[in-house]
Amino acid sequence: MNGAVKQHLPEYLIEAAGLGIFMLSACSFGILLEHPATTVHQVIPTPFARRILMGLAMGLTAIAIIYSPWGKQSGAHINPSVTLTFFRLGKIAPRDAAGYLGGQFIGAVTGVLIASLLFRDLLGHPAVNYVATVPGVFGSLIAFAGEVTISFLLMTVVLHVSNTMRLARYTGLFAGAMVMTWISIEAPISGMSMNPARTFGSALASGEWKYIWVYFTAPPAGMLLAAELYLRRRGARGVLCAKLHHHNDKRCIFKCNFGEGSIDSTGQIN
Repeated sequence: MNGAVKQHLPEYLIEAAGLGIFMLSACSFGILLEHPATTVHQVIPTPFARRILMGLAMGLTAIAIIYSPWGKQSGAHINPSVTLTFFRLGKIAPRDAAGYLGGQFIGAVTGVLIASLLFRDLLGHPAVNYVATVPGVFGSLIAFAGEVTISFLLMTVVLHVSNTMRLARYTGLFAGAMVMTWISIEAPISGMSMNPARTFGSALASGEWKYIWVYFTAPPAGMLLAAELYLRRRGARGVLCAKLHHHNDKRCIFKCNFGEGSIDSTGQIN
């Protein structure tokens, strides 16, 4: 194993564990809220109300991962689209980008596999279907547009907040709040993925491959577009690091200039 890859292997494994935990949480709450035999589903018959609860659960899961000791070390991307975006922004070495991508896909598959072993037929019920992401009633093209839009907005917020010194430590809260919002209001359009690995993990278990192209293309496109617009406005020096939380004592393996540069009146790096 290459020395540099071996040295950064803990971060790759953290990314796998982070997305694995996220998928296990998604499967657990998917069963709790959507399986018709559960008490929660019977007590809350309104789909919108259940989506709000699902959004709250997954938003809090994302926040917990980002602010955990592991998340503080790896940067808590847990999403290939996020990693590819920071690679485009020049913050990640190619070998680390590859390690993160591999870890994320392995983690997604493993998380769903563990959930399958724990919950068996409950997870495979048609109402849950391994929490697969599929287009809503408006079809695949509208789902594609929806995924591009929510991915673009998420990355736009992440870049602006994480590169504003007075707000940077709250990036995880902003990201978690957006996950909660999109699940609540956008899920009927695209299934709310924003994450190719997350979709792949569910597709491998459920066999839902027909629209996989939507979730492998739209989220990276949306986030990369956000990155391009950010670069035009702020420039490369306006991107400090690839971590979602940098106010900690964990090592940073990225091309990081967090804390360097002068701060303007808004708290942004000049």
